[in-house]
Parts: sequence; structure tokens; C-alpha cells
Amino acid sequence: MPNTLITPTMIAKEALMQLQNNMVMGNLVHKTYKNEFVKVGNTVNIRKPVKFVVTDGAPRTNQTIVESNTSILVDMQKHVSWNFTSAELTMTIEQYSERYITPAVMALANKVDLSLCGLHTDLFNVVGTPGTVPADFAALALAGQRLDENCVPKSSRYLVLNPEAEWKLADGLKGVYQNEIVKSIIREAYLGRIGKFDLAGDQNIVAYAPGTMPSAGWAVNAQPAEGATSIAVKWTGGTLSLKKGDILTFATCNAVNPVSGADLGYLRQFVVTADITGTTPQTVAVYPSFTTTGAYKTCTTRPAADAAVVGMATTTRDCNLAFHKNCFAMVMLPMEMPESAGFKARESADNVSIRVIKAYDIENDLEIIRLDILFGVKTLYPELGVVLAG
Repeated sequence: MPNTLITPTMIAKEALMQLQNNMVMGNLVHKTYKNEFVKVGNTVNIRKPVKFVVTDGAPRTNQTIVESNTSILVDMQKHVSWNFTSAELTMTIEQYSERYITPAVMALANKVDLSLCGLHTDLFNVVGTPGTVPADFAALALAGQRLDENCVPKSSRYLVLNPEAEWKLADGLKGVYQNEIVKSIIREAYLGRIGKFDLAGDQNIVAYAPGTMPSAGWAVNAQPAEGATSIAVKWTGGTLSLKKGDILTFATCNAVNPVSGADLGYLRQFVVTADITGTTPQTVAVYPSFTTTGAYKTCTTRPAADAAVVGMATTTRDCNLAFHKNCFAMVMLPMEMPESAGFKARESADNVSIRVIKAYDIENDLEIIRLDILFGVKTLYPELGVVLAG
């Protein structure tokens, strides 16, 4: 049978399928934005849910409703382009996909996943030991326990591990489960669903090197105001050069259950939200806020002046991610189709979209093709995620 000329729609459909198949993080995060988002230029907005507190007794007590929203900047355009001869468009789509589309889309999928894995710097809960690879159920359970303590829904939970942690955890768990499950672990390193998590591996998990922290006399310089998202600190020895993503704790400032407000018995972790370097004293921006009352309570007390400050170990840590689907979001928008392009197509499904355009280089007798995606990523709810350090 004669070969059929490959059309732009055939390429776009194949590219979309390969993109969906090759993304890991991109398939696990929140993407259902059509009914809840409003596009404004290149920014997409989403409302965040309202929180309430329970009142005792029969008399009615009105509560002030706090409406909040966040935006996602859709600003990352990524593309892959290559040259080929006109004759190669007469291949079968399977041949063309194997040679060109699959490796091109794998590169695009990796960029999406890397962007999402980089959002670990927004998470304030970190468990595990930096520099020690999680390799057994006890390590996995640390992440599950922290999510439970923060009232994270038990459905749609994921644990995404780097290759080292994925393989070591597979080895550590192979003696725990039934024969059929053990076979899948040994043959495919497929861990499935364990401890309320659907497990996945992603080579784009980030290794994070913390900033430089004072060596002596690090303390609170002044008590933060109620609801503040920054704190003044001072020190007597060493230097301070904090990075976005560093984790701090403050003496007497414990974490609380986000629903009941009860003391959880350990220090609240705060994540630094902006790089800072300077001489003593300095004001450090952090998340969550220092809120001790009401529906948005985050900690038992606001740290007083001279309370000790402790930073997480400066050992580089692999940031494996344990999270509920709604912790992170990705918005991938259908791109505009240029009117002047004759060979073009765009395919979208499940809020993932890819565009293909082909042009002809008359000087060199070459066909030029490019695949483009346009997306943005954002941490929607840091409360719904935990870094499992490795």
C-alpha cells in the first residue's frame, strides 16, 4: 500500500498523547480550571475556600467572611523544533513518532515536571533527614503522619520520589507485602498505592542546598504582630544568607491542628519566602503567618523577643514530594494559531494542549517543524504538601 502523507492533525494528536504519557507531576496536580478559573490576559485567577470556626451554644454568632484568591501567571512557553526532508512526511505516523515526536515531547514533559518539582520551596512542612534516603515504610509514614496532622484529605494523595528513593523504597518494601505485589515491585519497581499514597518516580525531583545561617546567638529581635508574614531576627556570630525554601522554627511557637486549633506538640515550621542577605538585624519573610486565633490559626503563640531561632540542617536535601492533588496547580492553555502558517494544528484534552506548526526553508530545501506548549504552575495550598527529605 502507498504511504499516506502525515497531516498536522496526526502529528498534534500523537504529540498530545505522548505529552500526557510522559508527564509525571503534570498528571498528578490540579488542572481542572475551565469552570473555576477566569482568564485575564496571561493571568488565571482562582478563588480559595472560606474557613469558619465553630461557636458554642444556641445564640447565633456572625463571622466575618474572608474571601481570598490567587493567580497563576501563564508565562512559560516551551518548544522543540527540528529539520527534516519532505520525503519523511510519507512515513507512517508510528515511524515518525518513534524518530521525532516521542523524544521531542519527552523533553517538553520534563520541563513541565521540573517546573512543578521546583515548587517545593513553597512548602513549610519538611520531614525526614536531609542526606538520608527514605528507604522503608517508616520514612514514608513520616510524610503521611504530617499530612494527617494537618487535616489533609486522605484521597488524591501522591508521593513522588527521585530515582534513588524510589528504588531503595522498593527494596525496603519487597519483604512486607503479598507475593503478587512483591512481583510487581521486583519486576517493574512499581510500588502502587501504599500508606494512603499513590507512589510515582520522577527524575526531576530537586536537590536543594539551604542558605547560610548564623553560628551563634540567633534569636528573635522583636515579636511579630498577629497575622504577620515576616519576623525580625538578630544574631551574634557568623553570617546570614537565607534562600527561598529555607525552613525555620522559633522557640515556644508550636504547630496547631488547622481545624480544631489544638497544639500538635512540636514547633511550627516556617518557610522563607524570599532570599535575604545582610548584617544583623534583618527582617525575614516567611509562610505561614503568625496567627494565634480564629479560623486561620497557624501556631500556639507568637515568638517573643530573644526566643531562639533554629534553621533546618544546611545539608543538601532531595525534596521528594508528598501532597494532595490540590496542593499544586498547572494551567496549560491552547496557544493561538498563526494565520500565515499553512501546516498547523492544535490538540487539547484533559486541560493539556500542544500546538504543531511546519514551515519550509526554500534556501536549504528543508522542512522545519516545531511543537509548542504554554503553561504556568503555582502552589495553591502549601498546607496540603510535605517535603520528604532525602
